[in-house]
Amino acid sequence: MQEAVEIHVLLVQIAAILLAARICGEIALRLKAPPIIGELCAGIILGPSLFGWIAPNEVLNFLAEIGIILLLFEVGLETDLERLVKAGPKAVVVAIAGFVLPFVLGASCSYWFFGLSPMVSLFIGGTLTATSIGITIRVLSDLGRHRELEGQVVLGAAVIDDLLGVFLLAVLFEFTVSGSVTLANTGQIILYVGAFFVLAPIVAKILSPLFKRYHDYSDLPGMIPIVLVSVVLVFASLAHSVGAPHLLGGFVAGIALSRRFFLPFGAALAVDPEFTQRVHDQMRPIIHLFTPIFFVVVGLSLDFSAIDWSSSFIWIFSLLMGAIAIIGKLLGPWLIRMSVPMRLAIGMAMVPRGEVGLVFAELGRATGVFDAAVYAGMVLVIAYTTLASPFWIKKYYERYGGRLPATDD
Repeated sequence: MQEAVEIHVLLVQIAAILLAARICGEIALRLKAPPIIGELCAGIILGPSLFGWIAPNEVLNFLAEIGIILLLFEVGLETDLERLVKAGPKAVVVAIAGFVLPFVLGASCSYWFFGLSPMVSLFIGGTLTATSIGITIRVLSDLGRHRELEGQVVLGAAVIDDLLGVFLLAVLFEFTVSGSVTLANTGQIILYVGAFFVLAPIVAKILSPLFKRYHDYSDLPGMIPIVLVSVVLVFASLAHSVGAPHLLGGFVAGIALSRRFFLPFGAALAVDPEFTQRVHDQMRPIIHLFTPIFFVVVGLSLDFSAIDWSSSFIWIFSLLMGAIAIIGKLLGPWLIRMSVPMRLAIGMAMVPRGEVGLVFAELGRATGVFDAAVYAGMVLVIAYTTLASPFWIKKYYERYGGRLPATDD
């Protein structure tokens, strides 16, 4: 009987999340705000921050994970790999600078200004390094900029940022558990992730002609979504097993099936734009069903009710760390040769912390590294960057009419 009640409640929660995401997204759009803001606010309204009707649980987190994996699959399908490769050097510079600057500034400020322990300071710095690929790409997609030059730089930088964050998270977690870090374990993760990114797209591209041929002979409807969702989930699982985030598996699968991904295997692996478009069209409804769940769950995870709003430490700490989180990401693009408007656009797109920052903060809380005050302060920092960034980016592009000069020349 208890199990039936739990299932009943869970079904109502999922229905409420989907409807609230849609309603709040529509309201945000009518108010000329990014729809993602409405979806994040839907989670805040439904979650412990306001009404407390829904709390994050394993099933909702699982559905949210599928949502972000499928979103990155769609981004991979639409990614021009040639442009992504050309943007690679710039993306690497932006990613490394956006990773190192917030980490060093956040950890140093926590240690010297607030007198926190070295381990706490390192975890704070690590939390500030994160960039939410899901939030960043969703905002750029809504604005139609994810295929442009700055979108490719941001995408590449966010992927690299995520990988660096995973490595740092693994190192810090190992240190909290064992008190030491082994070079062998760190090197193993790097090797596995590198091998995955090299081999996974090649395997998927080799299998894609078989997939298309089976589709041409099959009379049973729904083959494309069933097989593709299965492939994407397998790739996500493989990514996790080698130490990379799940969502990067979806991105790699999308890259491999995109019309712009080529391998030197001749005509046997020629790209079929019509079939790729069919894949895109049939997958889009599924992606649009699951993706809002992810952003609502991010909102559910921002528990503002647990924050002591009368604490001066929380306000000073969160505002200072929020400034470091924003400035650290804005400074990175100034190391590459692009126009000032383009640098600012890239920097702003790298600011949202979202779910990646929450993973760091939650690990710090779960391992006892963060006390209640520090954890609440970091939740506020993540909220600042997650909720404000889509507004800044949208207003910024409205100012330039969606056209940014690549260089100042």
